[in-house]
Amino acid sequence: MHDSISHSAGWPPAIRALKHRNFRLYFIGHAISTLGSWVQQVALAWLIYRLTGSASLLGVTTFVALVPQLLLGPLAGAWIDRHDKRRLLMLTQGLLGLQAAVLAVLSATELIDPASIIACSALLGVLNALDTPLRQSLLSRFVDKREDLSNALALNAMLINASRFIGPPLAGLLLGMTGEATCFALNALSYLGLLAGLLLIRIEPSAREQGSLRSVFGAGLDYVKDNRQVRLMLISVLVINLTASSYAVLLPVFAKDVFAGQASLLGWLWGAAGCGALLAAVFLSVHRGQEELSRLIVCAALISAAALLTFALSTSLPLSLLAMLVLGFGISTSNIGTNILLQGQTPEGLRGRVVSLYTSTRFGFDAIGGLLAGLLAAQVGGPAALVGAGVILLIYCLWLIRRQSGLTAAD
Repeated sequence: MHDSISHSAGWPPAIRALKHRNFRLYFIGHAISTLGSWVQQVALAWLIYRLTGSASLLGVTTFVALVPQLLLGPLAGAWIDRHDKRRLLMLTQGLLGLQAAVLAVLSATELIDPASIIACSALLGVLNALDTPLRQSLLSRFVDKREDLSNALALNAMLINASRFIGPPLAGLLLGMTGEATCFALNALSYLGLLAGLLLIRIEPSAREQGSLRSVFGAGLDYVKDNRQVRLMLISVLVINLTASSYAVLLPVFAKDVFAGQASLLGWLWGAAGCGALLAAVFLSVHRGQEELSRLIVCAALISAAALLTFALSTSLPLSLLAMLVLGFGISTSNIGTNILLQGQTPEGLRGRVVSLYTSTRFGFDAIGGLLAGLLAAQVGGPAALVGAGVILLIYCLWLIRRQSGLTAAD
């Protein structure tokens, strides 16, 4: 037994998972690592648009960075469940740091070009296809009480979204003072934080699933196919990330072309969305029942559609910043709420596979949506591309509300 009992007094309910020593170590290390990742993401987007002025290349780069989650993610979950998760996570963190270091060297020596950017983004995508479900499935091992898992998931999301709020403006400041290479180098160093935390964490090696990769993967698919609620949640994750999350690819277009701004404005737009996402994580950190969470997820998708349409049609910077905040809140409430529901319902032995299906759907269709938005924006402009995405999401929300009302009436 860890020191969770002796430290339980004095921890507010909203941060109760931090009373667990292992989760605290993970939380601190991951905070450092995630902040560096957001600094790199903004710096890379600015570098691409500064060098090429191509909205299409922004979409392609985002696509290759995220599509491995869709292609490899489901199989990665089955592979993860057959190995020691902590050791695998340490390996992926080291390789992610190496990828960032390569970007820093290429930028500092001015050898960076679109081909090398795409290659590094593809490597990042492959590593994240392992890293993301690894981190998510390990969270349950870092808390000693299952009832604290939902809070740990919300705090983990809060951490990521706080980094989204702080990281982009920080990246804008660093880009103005130094350059992209410094941002990439700082991200490479940031991975040492989580590596140190993982070395200090004390847990038994995770149980490993027996059998072939095919049979382990098949068992995870069977669980999802046999559960109607899980299927519907994954479909909603698909739609909201295909449509609403596509805004991220086009933010440099809005910052530079619509508002005639520089890197600092891109940072503030991204930071506004991050602030909304942070508020969503804080909102969800207090335990909520499954029925309430299910309703919140639908409302959040509807809010996201309205905010996306507002941002696409706005020429007022204050209104656009507000729309970004609301959009970040809506997308994150939907994604985090779904993750909490899925992990709360899934048996321990299947968690790696179900989490990998969730992350591959979330980030894979984020990639497809970003690619389509970038290609469409090159033809009709950024605002029109986001209007199309907003209309599709709105239609889906209305269908979902009608469907759930029908199910309630049938019950």
